[in-house]
Amino acid sequence: MEFSSKLLENAVYEMSQLPGIGKRTALRLVLHLLKQPVSQTERLGGALISLRNHIKFCTNCHNISDVALCEICANPKRDTSLVCVVEDIRDVMAIENTSQYNGLYHVLGGKISPMEGIGPQDLTIPSLVEKVKSGVVKELIFAMSSTMEGDTTNFYIYKQIQDLEVNTSTIARGISVGDELEYADEITLGRSIINRIPFENSLKAH
Repeated sequence: MEFSSKLLENAVYEMSQLPGIGKRTALRLVLHLLKQPVSQTERLGGALISLRNHIKFCTNCHNISDVALCEICANPKRDTSLVCVVEDIRDVMAIENTSQYNGLYHVLGGKISPMEGIGPQDLTIPSLVEKVKSGVVKELIFAMSSTMEGDTTNFYIYKQIQDLEVNTSTIARGISVGDELEYADEITLGRSIINRIPFENSLKAH
């Protein structure tokens, strides 16, 4: 792709580094920004810089937050004895949109994937285990995607806490095998939380 401007080429290159954005799409987006008022582009740039420099991770659940303790963990109406284990922020948003869950979350920051070089030490599993050891948590809900990596992560965590006094469950497989939570419709996802099953039962199914 030939460019008449080095500034344009640099902007397209940086835009194309985003996931799912090829060079043609990046060029279309950059040209669109050029047609907009300078103030709009400056607001976009400012928002991204502010996000990168000031975003925090909740000290309790590792969710993305503006402050040290996220709004969910700080809400006194939430059930602190119930913790839903998810891969990332997108899963929190998906479950929250169902309005069927009133507990807290624990964001792992990914899932165990030897193929991608991601092991348990790269996730927030240790702080989850410590949270269970504190005795406050009465039930862990495994809400990972129904993939081999998701199942491996669930099983690893289960083995770390199986001797502790905590119930473990997993969302009902109304979600198709291989599906990511963020793409599930709200009704199906909500029902899968309500109709969750003991984690031990899911082991027998394999």
